[in-house]
Amino acid sequence: MNRAASHTILTLAALMLFLPASAQQVLTLEDCRDMAVSSNRELKSEKTKVEMAGYDRKIALAYFFPSISATGAYVWNDRNIDLISDEKSDKLRHAGDKLKAAIEDKFGTPAVVLEEIVAAIEGIDIASAINQIGCSIDDEFHFNVKNALGVVISARQPIFMGGKILYSNEAARLAEELALSSYDMKYVSVLAEVDGAYWQIVTIAAKKRLAENYADLLEQMEADVEKSMEAGLSTKSDVLQVKVKASEARLLLTKATNGLRLAKMLLCQKTGLPLDSEILLADEIVEDIPIAVPGPEKDMEQVYEDRPETKSLDLASKIYDKKVAIAAADMMPQIAFMANYLATNPSFNNGFEQRWGGRFSVGVVINVPIFHGTEALQKTRKAKAEATLYRDRLDDARDMINLQVTRQRKLCEEAIERLEMTREALESAEENLRVAVSGFEAGVIETNTALAAQTAWLQAHSEYIDAAVGLQIAVADLERAEGNVHP
Repeated sequence: MNRAASHTILTLAALMLFLPASAQQVLTLEDCRDMAVSSNRELKSEKTKVEMAGYDRKIALAYFFPSISATGAYVWNDRNIDLISDEKSDKLRHAGDKLKAAIEDKFGTPAVVLEEIVAAIEGIDIASAINQIGCSIDDEFHFNVKNALGVVISARQPIFMGGKILYSNEAARLAEELALSSYDMKYVSVLAEVDGAYWQIVTIAAKKRLAENYADLLEQMEADVEKSMEAGLSTKSDVLQVKVKASEARLLLTKATNGLRLAKMLLCQKTGLPLDSEILLADEIVEDIPIAVPGPEKDMEQVYEDRPETKSLDLASKIYDKKVAIAAADMMPQIAFMANYLATNPSFNNGFEQRWGGRFSVGVVINVPIFHGTEALQKTRKAKAEATLYRDRLDDARDMINLQVTRQRKLCEEAIERLEMTREALESAEENLRVAVSGFEAGVIETNTALAAQTAWLQAHSEYIDAAVGLQIAVADLERAEGNVHP
């Protein structure tokens, strides 16, 4: 079993001993991170933006496929369609009467032969028969379209759009990656806030235990000085000095207790827990704060690739490169295949028959832009300028990241050196305190000297806690600077 696992098991065992089962809510750093990620509203918004970008990508992909639509219509017309004038229509409908009148005007009183013909067809109304024929012919020139129905089914398949559909799909894919990168940046920011709140609690809890030990030392010393004064070995001034220090220790303990409560409320707020939740951190009650170790130095090109900031700027510049191509596509010819099926009632297939009839048509549509006031050209130039702008920002970001990583490495080295120095100072302060307490109890060391040794021990212990936690934060900041923190 490795040291980290042993440390975790011992910590949890200690927590089981000191806490009642009903009040236990032990949180590790990873637990706090997970809860903060799941409850942070801004992260949820960024996740929704990623989902929206995914829909945009699917929308862009849909333009590769044919678009099919169906349209239905009902039209009421106040008049029918007449292919001949009313005058000609009247002539057709009264053709028999006009023919009879013309014959009478031509021949006058019928001759003998005409009398025989008339006698042969006596009883037949020729004028009416011819009138009926004329009416039938006239009806063919008048179409009943007062109530018209129509249905159109259309299909359009892009063949060549100047590359606009292809570039739009690539831009939509890059936009989705950009949304993911934006989510990563917010994710890293949330973890940084949680880490800071977590280690602040660990720091205050360690100093609270230190204040408790300091108060216990002074309480014991206060009792010893009072007994020594009763024996005539110490003065009233010595007792007052110890009492003042004991009061300061109690005040220090009160501040640490209140600060710990406030720090826990802050962590609860960041992790989505109720502010009055009773929580205990896994690193809060351990005697020694875990020592962080920086990882091996990372290649800067890999850092640039892993950092979400450079990813975002690189993706943005690529998106604007695609926008340049999309704008240029507006100046290219566009070709599409089209097919339509039209059904109407009345039908157009055989006159205007009062029934459904349809027809199918296919064709190719070509649109060649000639002149639109240089609109497409200006759009292309604007997109090129925007792409150049983001490439310049990317170069600046790479320089800043290089500086940040270098700085964080130096801070880690300084934090390690400071930890070693404070450890040595703590060991010296503990030995000095041991000697001072022994000398004070033996009556060979004055009260001022013993109090100074205790104060030095308190200061050395506090600085060691700050150094250990500072190293933890410095290493975490270096991990983020090198782009090693990912969802």
